[in-house]
Amino acid sequence: MTTLPRPTTSLTADDARRIVLRAQGFLGAPDRRAGVRGVLRRLGAVQLDTISVLARSHELVPYARLGAVGRKAVESAYWRDTHAFEYWSHAACLLPVEEWPHFAFRRRAYRHRPHWNHELPAGAYDQVVKQLRAEGPLTSTELGGAKRTNDWWDWSGAKVAVERALMYGEVVCVRRRGWKRVYDLAERAIPDTLLHDELDDTECLRRLVRLAGESLGVGTRADIADYHRLKGEQVEAVIADSGLVPVEVEGWGRPAWADPAALVTPPRGRHRTTLLSPFDSLIWERARTERIFGFTHRLEAYVPKTKRVHGYFAMPVLAGGRLVGRVDPAREGRTLVAKQVTVDDAKAVPAVAQALVEAAGWVDLTDVRVERVTVPELREPLVRELARALG
Repeated sequence: MTTLPRPTTSLTADDARRIVLRAQGFLGAPDRRAGVRGVLRRLGAVQLDTISVLARSHELVPYARLGAVGRKAVESAYWRDTHAFEYWSHAACLLPVEEWPHFAFRRRAYRHRPHWNHELPAGAYDQVVKQLRAEGPLTSTELGGAKRTNDWWDWSGAKVAVERALMYGEVVCVRRRGWKRVYDLAERAIPDTLLHDELDDTECLRRLVRLAGESLGVGTRADIADYHRLKGEQVEAVIADSGLVPVEVEGWGRPAWADPAALVTPPRGRHRTTLLSPFDSLIWERARTERIFGFTHRLEAYVPKTKRVHGYFAMPVLAGGRLVGRVDPAREGRTLVAKQVTVDDAKAVPAVAQALVEAAGWVDLTDVRVERVTVPELREPLVRELARALG
C-alpha cells in the first residue's frame, strides 16, 4: 500500500453530496449548448443496455440532465461524425472518441487474454476484417449470422470474430441499427490523430483515474476504480500522480479523493427533479449510493418476478438533491403506467408526480396511471398531484 498524503480539505457529507450532484450534471444550470455530447464528455461514459421501458438507458441519461431533448437528436449526437465509440468501460459504454488512445491498456490486455468464452474458428477473424474492408459497415447478421442456434450465447464464428476484433481495437461499432451493432474498421471510423496505441499503461490509467475523479466529483479509491472498472492496484499505482487531491469526508470512514476544480467554488443552483435510469452513473455503485444518499439501489430485471421488491425496471426519483423514491414504469398505448411507486414521505409526492409527468411527455405519452403505491395512504395524494400536473 502507498503511504497516503494527508487530506488537504475536510468536507461534510452534504458538501460531498452536492459536489457529486454538480459533477454528474444534476445541480446548477445544464449546458444546453453542449447538449448530449457535452453530457457524454462530462460523464466520460454512458452505459448501454438492451432493456427499453420508457426508452433505452443511453437516452435516459441525457434526458435526466437536460430535460426533454429529442430522442433522434440523442442518437445523432452520439453517432454522427463519430463523436463516440462503444467499448468496455464500466460495462458496455459509449465513450467520447477523444478517449480512444486511453483505452489502449485494455485493448492490449484483451490481445494477451489467455482464455475466452468462445472459441475463434480458424480463418474467421481474417474473413471478417476482409469483408468489412470490402463492403463497409455491416452487422454480425450481414457478416454471416450472429448465432448458431436460438440460444442467446451460442454465437456464430463470424460473431465471435467481430467481437474479438472490437475488443482488440481493429473494429469499432459505428452505430446501432435495430439495437444491432454496426461494425466498421477502426482505421475508417476513428480520426487518424487518435488511432494509435502509443500510450503506455501508466499514462492510460492516470488519465482514466483523473477522468473518473472529475466525473464523480469526489470518491473513494473503490468508487474511482469502479467507474471504468479498473483494478484496485491499478488505481493505487497512479492516483497520487493523477491530479486528484486527498480529502476527508464526514461519515465516509475511508480515504477519499476529489477533483480540485470541484473544491474551488461551493455547488449552488437548481436541483433537477427526474426519473433516473437504473444504469445512470450517479448510482452505478451500490455501496457509494448508500453512503451518499442513504438509498439502496438494485436492478431487479433479472430477479425472478416473485422475488422483486420494487419492480422490473424501478427508476429512482431524484428531487432536491435526494433520492426520494422509485417508480417501476410501463407503457400501455399513450399511457405511462406506474406499476409500483415506492415512496415513504408525503413531502416527496409532488416531486414523484412531476417526474412522472415530465417523463411521459418526453416519450410522447399523454396520460399517467398509478397502479400500486407501497404506502397506500399516499396513493390518493399522488393521483391528485398527477391530475393537477396533467391539467
